[in-house]
Amino acid sequence: MSKATLRRRPLVKKLLEGADDNLLVIAGLGSSNWDITEAGDRPLNMPLWGAMGATVCMGLGLALAQPTKRVLVITGDGDMLMGMGSLATVASQQPDNLAIVVLDNEKFGETGNQATHTSPRNNGPTESGAGTDLSLIAKGCGITDSLIVRDEGEVLQLVKDARSKKGPVFRLVKVMVEKLEFVMPPQDGAHLKDRFRQALFGRP
Repeated sequence: MSKATLRRRPLVKKLLEGADDNLLVIAGLGSSNWDITEAGDRPLNMPLWGAMGATVCMGLGLALAQPTKRVLVITGDGDMLMGMGSLATVASQQPDNLAIVVLDNEKFGETGNQATHTSPRNNGPTESGAGTDLSLIAKGCGITDSLIVRDEGEVLQLVKDARSKKGPVFRLVKVMVEKLEFVMPPQDGAHLKDRFRQALFGRP
């Protein structure tokens, strides 16, 4: 069982505090959507209502298309596990304006808190029982700036890295399992796309 002490909502608030028009945010479906919305809904937030596993791909495409903007992907371990191949493509492209923050509570929160592969396993005396380490996978793909964040004392540096450090940056953040209220962004995908585009380009 995870011994994480970080709480996801206060952490996401710190990540997004003072966000301006230079910060483009893509959030994975489910809890990450509610997190960024609770921190303050804004047109340059793009919460995904589907496409599980595609969050990093969307962030990468946006970072390549908008090299003068900072692109921050905030997603969960379940989504990242489904889209691990995207990390290899990020490493291949090396966008210096992209940061990926994975909030890892070791659970599939949207379907009943079943354990994900990042959760430690009890496989008997001959195996380590360690769960999948997404930070090592990112590093193995070629994202050299890949770290795990576990403690409150590391959050300030996490925010600095996510908002301004030359990328690609990958941070796996171990967060508590919490039962939190839904804070829903708009549920119309076309509307979300249109408002994002209008805020970015000044036109629909």
